[in-house]
Amino acid sequence: MSTKQRTVADRVTFSGVGLHTGNLSSITFAPADVNSGFVFVRTDLPSSPEVPALVDNVVDISRGTTIAVGDARVHTVEHVLAALVGMGVDNCRIELSNNEPPVGDGSALPFVEMIRSVGLTEQSADRQEVIVEAPVRYVDEGRGTEIVALPNDAYRVTVMVDYNNPALGSQHTGLFNLEQEFETEFAPARTFCFLHEVETLWKQGLIQGGNLDNAIVIVDKEMSDDDLRTLLTEMGIEGNAVLGSNGILNDNALRFRNEPARHKLLDMLGDLALIGPRLRAQVLAARPGHGANIEFARKMRRMYESQQTVKRYQKSATAGTVFDINAILRMLPHRYPFLLVDRVTEYDAENNKVVAYKNITFNEPCFTGHFPDRPVFPGVLIVEAMAQAGCMLLMARGVDPQQKLVFFMTMNNVKFRKPVIPGDTLVMHLEMTRFRLNTAQLVGKATVNGVVVAEAELSAAVVDREVAS
Repeated sequence: MSTKQRTVADRVTFSGVGLHTGNLSSITFAPADVNSGFVFVRTDLPSSPEVPALVDNVVDISRGTTIAVGDARVHTVEHVLAALVGMGVDNCRIELSNNEPPVGDGSALPFVEMIRSVGLTEQSADRQEVIVEAPVRYVDEGRGTEIVALPNDAYRVTVMVDYNNPALGSQHTGLFNLEQEFETEFAPARTFCFLHEVETLWKQGLIQGGNLDNAIVIVDKEMSDDDLRTLLTEMGIEGNAVLGSNGILNDNALRFRNEPARHKLLDMLGDLALIGPRLRAQVLAARPGHGANIEFARKMRRMYESQQTVKRYQKSATAGTVFDINAILRMLPHRYPFLLVDRVTEYDAENNKVVAYKNITFNEPCFTGHFPDRPVFPGVLIVEAMAQAGCMLLMARGVDPQQKLVFFMTMNNVKFRKPVIPGDTLVMHLEMTRFRLNTAQLVGKATVNGVVVAEAELSAAVVDREVAS
């Protein structure tokens, strides 16, 4: 597979009805610039707002994945994104004339055929990837769901589904070569649901565009043919239907023996596209669903942000150090005598945690007056050092230190446990518990020789440098 980024070679359009909203819509794939990723464009709304296909924009996972920026929503993006990833597209402008892509036959095949009809153009930049160097695990014990990413040279996915339902049973499938297998073995796999879910989903405002041609309905409840016809008539679905004898409504033939499992893998490819870059890993998933997929995608997105931040600021590897003083000077605006972080040894944007060091020497300017006969490092400077370390996590959230400044807003539950004196090494453990609307909330502690010397809850605001001046 090419290591260069690719986009569609020309514009191509497909029209139909949305699965859940029932709205008529047209979708157009258009060429996009390098490093732009997948961006949905609501051409039916004023100013044609853009909705980047990123996990941070996910707003709903009710039987599909919905993303939004402001009032611009796009429902059920997973089949579209799976087709783009499966066909080796990295950048695409996805124009929509309504709030949901057309469902087609319930698979990703219509979108694959769109891409196939115009072909791809190789671009100058290398493909962006998140490289898994150690196992990453997500577990939802309540749902019996587990997703694990393992180091691997290529993108591979294995899925097992088990609904504890005799109508479906346990199924598994695996995709081991995206380029060779996706188009024929997974793109045709259609969406499915159980018969007992149909009426409930319809009453919840979902599957408004569902019909007997764009979904597999697995028969898992007793119902007469007359009751079935009445139900479908109430839902506005035309055509005769029978419960069938093969466990599928209307005896609809499966395209694959394990088509439901293959569709779950298809959904996962689409949901994980919301990480942004392509995964380079072996992904093993037991009983996945949109909720678990999205939470796993968030973990992988944070991992990628960590990797990119380290790559951007740390120019050369140093054993036992993530950011040395030269990298810190690139990240923080502070200078002598107020730069209070010397080294960062752990930087985990996935879990919003950082560990940083400040070496306390007798040459600190504060010791001139605090205190001449008994030098003690001021508590307010310990808190400042903690804040500087914690706010370095913002770099992984796209905060550019050349364009932004970070100002203290509040300090709560500040406690000083033990004096810090020359010769001590201050080790600061910070966690960012929230970052929203340009406001960061942090909790942290500082230790010396493993003993806590200070702790605090902090909040800070991210502002434009021009505004700050």
